[in-house]
Amino acid sequence: MSVATGFYGLIILLVLLALRVPVALALVSVSLGGMTMMFGWNTAIGMLSSTPYEFIAKWTLSAVPMFLLMGFVCYHAGLTNGLFNAAKVVFRWLPGGVAISSIFASSGFAAVSGSSVACSAAMGRIAIPEMVKGGYKPSFACGTIAAGGTIGALIPPSILMIVYGVFAQVSITQVFLGGITIGLLTAVSYCIVILVVSWLRPDIVPREAVGAREVSPRQALLDIWPVLALGVLVFGGLFSGFFTATEAGAVGAAGAILIGLVLRRLNGRAMKAALLETLSTTSALLIIGVGASMFTMFLSLSGVAGYITGAVSGWDPTYLELMLVVVLIYLFLGLFMEPFGAMLVTLPVLLPVFELYDVSLIWFGVLLVKLLEIGMITPPVGMNIFVIKGVAGQYASLMDIFRGVSTFLVADILVVALVIFYPQIVLVLTG
Repeated sequence: MSVATGFYGLIILLVLLALRVPVALALVSVSLGGMTMMFGWNTAIGMLSSTPYEFIAKWTLSAVPMFLLMGFVCYHAGLTNGLFNAAKVVFRWLPGGVAISSIFASSGFAAVSGSSVACSAAMGRIAIPEMVKGGYKPSFACGTIAAGGTIGALIPPSILMIVYGVFAQVSITQVFLGGITIGLLTAVSYCIVILVVSWLRPDIVPREAVGAREVSPRQALLDIWPVLALGVLVFGGLFSGFFTATEAGAVGAAGAILIGLVLRRLNGRAMKAALLETLSTTSALLIIGVGASMFTMFLSLSGVAGYITGAVSGWDPTYLELMLVVVLIYLFLGLFMEPFGAMLVTLPVLLPVFELYDVSLIWFGVLLVKLLEIGMITPPVGMNIFVIKGVAGQYASLMDIFRGVSTFLVADILVVALVIFYPQIVLVLTG
């Protein structure tokens, strides 16, 4: 009976999500209802009273608001504004150099934001007008920035990776190290797409750099030194073992505030906006996490997790068959769910399966974030697409932006295939 209740809960959860019920509300209501059916109301209320504290009190989660604050302070204080100009100094000579510059500028922004949406919004305002002015087809220019924004969740500090590390009980620093390689691989794959399109379709991506404002190397270095200093401080300390992930987030947030004050770019209005965005984003993430913790407990006590693990063991799929199923699950969920919801709904079911097959949870966490970020640029709910529409809607329609990003989706699928066939791509830095 308990297993049947668990499966009914899974079905009801999927129905609620399809009806666009908020993820946190769907998770909490299904968990409460299922626990009430199995053990009674008092037990369900007991879970509701204890689980939120048990989840939120995890010390590692304090890294989330700290890294978010670092990113929002950098954004509102304008510390990242010079990244695009600096990237143009290096890559402007290439065919499609302005677009390639925007990809690497997105990678740099990712190192201080950890957010795909923030990365898309920041780069969209700066790079899309310049690309359109330089002769790029507007739909491709918008698609480039939407795709480049996904790097924001791959290169550390990634908020998705922090939450995954807490749930999977693995080293966040190790997941961050794996994210560096897949983030850079994604950036390189996008640049190859730009070069190929420039070669085959100069009407979409001009082969010659035109319309780009000249920036001296000295000025470019002066523009990006705040980001470079933060990167050295935070990641040097983190990957050398001097900081934990939580301490690195606090040091990064304090460093961003100090640099903003020293440069006189951080005023009261910018600080207020950074604090409010940090509070609202952290609250949204934590309430989803609480719901996911309750749902994990419900599935565990109902026996569903053990049943699914046993069923998979009986099926005995090969590694490639298992990975094909996982990829299809996340590509499907990415069509209508945001990344945090998709991750936290599925981890209670999938983590026991990967432990059974002795798959590295570090490697899986990095692959998972990559799959979730593909969902950020796929219709109909690709959040990055809507962000680009909001900041550059005068250049292209929603459908045009989806068409512009489609070529980059091909590169994403190839990157996923490479990571599945050659796991050492991710694990090479993790030791």
